[in-house]
Amino acid sequence: MNIVTIVGSLRKESYNMKLAKTMQERYKDKLNIMITDIRSLPHFDQDEENNSPQPVKEFKEAISNADGVIIITPEYNWSVPGVLKNALDWASRVDKVFIGKPVMTLGATPGMLGTVRAQMHLREILVAPGVQAKILPPGGNEVLINFANKKIDEQTGQLVDEGTLSFLDSKVYAFVDFVKSV
Repeated sequence: MNIVTIVGSLRKESYNMKLAKTMQERYKDKLNIMITDIRSLPHFDQDEENNSPQPVKEFKEAISNADGVIIITPEYNWSVPGVLKNALDWASRVDKVFIGKPVMTLGATPGMLGTVRAQMHLREILVAPGVQAKILPPGGNEVLINFANKKIDEQTGQLVDEGTLSFLDSKVYAFVDFVKSV
């Protein structure tokens, strides 16, 4: 199963990128997880949407060709980072590559609430008319990793907290079943 992962953080030591890489390694026998590059996406410009720059074309093609998408977001000012919103804006225009695409959201933060507000906003964006993704239903499927600085090993960059990993396993397997059902 081919999964595209979008990480909403550009920070070099991003907990969310470390989470994405942990998932890429942990589930490599079951999932082909490709982490997309949103750093190279220019600011969304409606004047350019019909003839989008090459990085946008590649980003949209990766989503279009994937069986599902995992979006991993930090929380900035109680919402999603601008770079993630920019990527979603590009994806929502012209060929609208998210329509009907199975999506799982998650996030990691050193704070206590585990990106809950950012994910609430992200879910609102994902059901907008130009996006219309099929989101893994809430009600136990939320992955809100709090105190990430204590759960990710500084030397390996891997998520090592056993309770969190066990929980993540159950939600990733739920997402795999969801992708197969959509």
